[in-house]
Amino acid sequence: MIAPTIVYDLDGTLADTAEDLVATLNWLLAREGLKPMPVESAGSLVGAGARALIERGFAASGRSLDPQAMETLFADYLGYYSAHIMVRSRLYPGVDKALGAFERLGFRQAVCTNKTESLAKLLIAKLGIAERFAFVCGQDTFGIGKPDPKPLLRTIAASGGASERAIMVGDSGIDILTARAANVPVIAVDFGYADMPVADLAPDRVISHFDELMSACDALLGG
Repeated sequence: MIAPTIVYDLDGTLADTAEDLVATLNWLLAREGLKPMPVESAGSLVGAGARALIERGFAASGRSLDPQAMETLFADYLGYYSAHIMVRSRLYPGVDKALGAFERLGFRQAVCTNKTESLAKLLIAKLGIAERFAFVCGQDTFGIGKPDPKPLLRTIAASGGASERAIMVGDSGIDILTARAANVPVIAVDFGYADMPVADLAPDRVISHFDELMSACDALLGG
């Protein structure tokens, strides 16, 4: 039987990155003479990628952006964020222990995020967990991001896994929609950046700590 594959979201799932993401947005907003966004707003701002974060941040100040302005701001955002990617970002409790346990059991592990691939790999390396993953997929890896199911399905395939023996782990409605579209079971963490209780989005399981992930996976994979 083919080894199971676990595909994780990154921001709000494996790592608490909100402060660095919002700090970069606020640097852009301040440069443009606009008011900053509170970190507490991360639930409604983080998760769909940098372009969506920028668009929502500027919209909150009543500013719309044309495509050219967006691309300029996006490039500036990426440059600043890459230089400040781990000022306050940290793994959530239990993540490193869980990744090690799944690795020892022979699970394939991968990341599917709406970060760009280069930034995702940079952050994962700085967090010290790069060697745990068979594949890292960003929003630009396959030319389309979540909630389209293609990034998830192609990540599973690129990891050497099969969708019928895979699980998605995420923190938001985007992750749940992605998994549902791919016909892959989904486990949601309740400590991430969703703008509503994740249980209301009907994932297959909800966990509050990574120590609970193994039993949740066992339940979904039939042991």
